[in-house]
Amino acid sequence: MKAGWVAGTVRAKGLVGRHPGADGAREIAAEPTLDDGLRRLATTPYARYARPATDLPEAQRAVSATLLWHLRVLAGWLPPGGARLLVPLAAGFEIANVVDVLSDGRRTDVPAPYRLGALETAWRSLARADTPAQVRAALAATPWGDPGADTPWALVTGMRMAAARRTALTVPPARRWAQGRAALLTARERFVQGRSLPDPVRRDAARLLGARAPAAATYEEFHGRLPAAARWVLSGVEEPGGLWRAEARWWRTVLRDGTALLREGRYGPQVVVGAVAVLSVDAWRVRAALESAARGGRPGEVFDALA
Repeated sequence: MKAGWVAGTVRAKGLVGRHPGADGAREIAAEPTLDDGLRRLATTPYARYARPATDLPEAQRAVSATLLWHLRVLAGWLPPGGARLLVPLAAGFEIANVVDVLSDGRRTDVPAPYRLGALETAWRSLARADTPAQVRAALAATPWGDPGADTPWALVTGMRMAAARRTALTVPPARRWAQGRAALLTARERFVQGRSLPDPVRRDAARLLGARAPAAATYEEFHGRLPAAARWVLSGVEEPGGLWRAEARWWRTVLRDGTALLREGRYGPQVVVGAVAVLSVDAWRVRAALESAARGGRPGEVFDALA
C-alpha cells in the first residue's frame, strides 16, 4: 500500500472524528433561533466558514463550503492520481456553481463560486460561459457530456445524471448510491415535474437503471422495472408524493454504507470513499439542523427521518 493512501486514510478518519454527528446536529436543531444554532455551530469544524453568516442561506452555504474544503484537504493527502477518486463525489459543487451562473441576472444575491481546486471537472471553462448555449457547449467538450438542450433545467438535470453516471463508473464503492440517485432524479423529473428527459440524460439513466425503467409511462411501472440495485431507494414509496421519504432513505444508506467502509477498510480508497460519504451526510444533516433552529427548534420530517 502506497504511503499516500496510508496518510490519506489516517487523515480521512481524523476528519470524520471531529464532526458533530447525529447528536451534535440534534443539539443545533433544538436551538430556538438561528443565532443560537450558529453559536453552537461555532464549536464545530464548520466554524471556519460559518462565522460571518447572518442568515440561513449563508449559514447553510458555509456548511457546504466547509465540506468542500475538507474534501480538498483530503485530496491533497492522497497519492498522485488519488484525487481523481474524489472528483465525481464533489460534482455537486460544480453543479451548484453552474446553477448560480444560470441564475445570474435574475438574482442580486449570487454568491461567490465554490473553489474546487483539484476537484474541478470543467469549472474554468464553465465560468467563462455567458449564456445557456455557451454552458451547453462547454459541457459537451468535457467529461460532463452534452446534456441535450440548453434550457437551464436541461443543463442542470444533465449534469446531475452525468454525475451519477461518472460516480458509478469511477468510484466502485459508490455505484449503489449512484444508481439510487439516478432513480430518484428520474422519478422526480418524470412523475413529479412531468418532464421528458433529454436523450443524453435518458441514455445515462439507462446505463444505471436499465433501458426499461426510464421508458416507463407511469410511476408504478417505473418502480417495478427498476433493477434490484436501484429499487431499494423507492421501497415502500408507492406514489411520487412520497419521494421525500426515498430521499431520506438514500442519505441513511449512504451513511450506513460509508460507516461500514470506514470500519471494515484498511488503508486505501474504500476508507477514503467511506469518509467522504459520512462527511457529506454530516453536512446535509447540519444544514437541515440550521433550518430547524431558524424555525424555532422544530425539526422537519426529512431531518427527523435521518437523525
